[in-house]
Amino acid sequence: MPLQGEPKPLPIGGKCNYLCPYFRCNKKALLIQQKYNKGNPQKVGWCRWVGDTCITGDCQYAYCEKRALLPGNKCAFANSRKNEDDLEKDLAGDDEVDKVKDIISKKFGKRDIDII
Repeated sequence: MPLQGEPKPLPIGGKCNYLCPYFRCNKKALLIQQKYNKGNPQKVGWCRWVGDTCITGDCQYAYCEKRALLPGNKCAFANSRKNEDDLEKDLAGDDEVDKVKDIISKKFGKRDIDII
């Protein structure tokens, strides 16, 4: 859970992104340029070591300050967010089960029946 003054990680589709505040290049070759596409500014990562666009997590010199860069250019922060959502869904499902148990116990007139 990031603190209030701490920047949030920016994974795109579960993948690491060079615009993330925690993404770093070990060779210090990452340069963020602003290019214009049809009048719209876009930030592009440029590798000064190779002289081409940054390939992000596929590069052997890329790393994450928070150690969240997983093999296959995946971000651990994106995976943890999905796990939290799954946990919330499971908890919501438990509420529905409790409601069904209450309805069944009222129908049969008995309390503490564990049918489900």
